[in-house]
Amino acid sequence: MQCHGIWLLKSEPDEWSWTEQVAKGRDGAEWTGIHNFSARNHLRAMKKGEQAFFYHTGKERAIVGIVRVIAEAHPDSTDSAWSAVDVAAVRQLPTPVGLDRIKAKQPLTGMALVRLPRLSVLPVTEAEWRIVCQMRGLGAAPTTRAARRIGPRRE
Repeated sequence: MQCHGIWLLKSEPDEWSWTEQVAKGRDGAEWTGIHNFSARNHLRAMKKGEQAFFYHTGKERAIVGIVRVIAEAHPDSTDSAWSAVDVAAVRQLPTPVGLDRIKAKQPLTGMALVRLPRLSVLPVTEAEWRIVCQMRGLGAAPTTRAARRIGPRRE
């Protein structure tokens, strides 16, 4: 069952990394450059306060953090024919969750990340969110506005 309001955003770390996202602080940054109709539709469905996994593509291929939507869909500043949202870092995962581990975990084999590898904005179910968070010691990390922490978690 799809639970609207939880997402996964992919980024090539050489283009926009988790470190750069964290450096933007509470003001966040515009998520630009989405030129795929399905991904654009997901961006348009995002609501302020919703959260998303931040996923590094390329060689790393891992979920590295959690961001929060701070501004809903608006024209992309780099190409107004497309849409963008603004996101701010919430927390870094204590240890990245690699795509290989996600594919190996039976309940996650149907995750959009596995089924639609080329799509850069994907929905995540509540069950998938909980499993990924538990895989990296975050418990059932809240999916609400209650988690407004920026930067790496300090133990």
